[in-house]
Amino acid sequence: MTQPLQIGPHQVWPPVVLAPMAGITNAPFRRLCREYGGGLYVSEMITTRALVERDAETMKLIEFGPEETPRSLQLYGVDPDVVREAVTLLVAEDRADHIDLNFGCPVPKVTRRGGGAALPWKRDLLRSIVRAAVTSAGAVPVTMKMRMGIDEDHLTYLDAGRIAADEGVVAIALHGRTAAQAYSGQADWSAVARLKAHVPEIPVLGNGDIWEASDAVRMMQETGCDGVVVGRGCLGRPWLFRSFDRAYAGLADEPAPNLRQVAATMVRHATLMAGWLGEDKGVRDFRKHVSWYLKGFPVGGETRARLGLVSSLAELADLLATLDLDAAFPAEVLGLPRGRTGSPRRVVLPDGWLADAAGGRLEADAELAVSGG
Repeated sequence: MTQPLQIGPHQVWPPVVLAPMAGITNAPFRRLCREYGGGLYVSEMITTRALVERDAETMKLIEFGPEETPRSLQLYGVDPDVVREAVTLLVAEDRADHIDLNFGCPVPKVTRRGGGAALPWKRDLLRSIVRAAVTSAGAVPVTMKMRMGIDEDHLTYLDAGRIAADEGVVAIALHGRTAAQAYSGQADWSAVARLKAHVPEIPVLGNGDIWEASDAVRMMQETGCDGVVVGRGCLGRPWLFRSFDRAYAGLADEPAPNLRQVAATMVRHATLMAGWLGEDKGVRDFRKHVSWYLKGFPVGGETRARLGLVSSLAELADLLATLDLDAAFPAEVLGLPRGRTGSPRRVVLPDGWLADAAGGRLEADAELAVSGG
């Protein structure tokens, strides 16, 4: 029988974590997903330097709704001193119940400065950052998310996992891809199994290619991991968290929503966004979700284009009302990748980065407000 996921003092059921995604996993989207099912819902990635400087946009991103328990926040930092200051701020001001550290970003403008998925190659730097976070967090549990490494010739996840466990991280999430893979190809779930065997004393979560609830159950069965992290699979499908609830309870899933139900969810999502940012800005920000919600449905190109330009809740509702709302959910898109995929690429790194796996300190410009993992 599957056990709840233990994150420090917090029990998570089902053992599913919403992956931080920039511009996606904001407070409205987290609330929407939570309305469908249980799990752990993590904030967008927050850069430690912006937090320490109390950047206005960053301070808004770390706000949680009253229904959000535990308050889970992901940090990205490259300087142990700044990470320590950021975590100290969060704890002193009681702004988070769980802190996650991101070492998985594959974005070139980050890796070329030694950040993101490139950083674990520098073991001493990684240890310093993790130690700074854990010691500053006190009773607040710290977890870590990472990739397998830079590329197949420069894998870091086992060494990084051991460092994290030794320094007091309470759980580790592994995306079964390298930075070179980005979001292409297939995730290597066997790496998740190897990491679990390598650090059996703490929970290990698997990430990558979880498109349906059955994938989550299968990953845990095949790898022995303690939970899963889902990102792209829930784009345009917040009801996936209801499917996780039922799958882990051994229940059959409910029927997939028809277009009428999807349209109602779209309006709900846009309404939450409007309440968070104001109607004009909130609805404009919602636009990015339209193509994900309507993926596979019989909606003409002109209507899709108009929906992608909506600027008010009334306009959104009026356009959705013109669709064939009785259309069934397109079964052909189930189990398929959603969101970005791309192609494998050479990872851009600082000059001489691979020459020495020890030491290392990064410049402040390595910390950019980007997402990834």
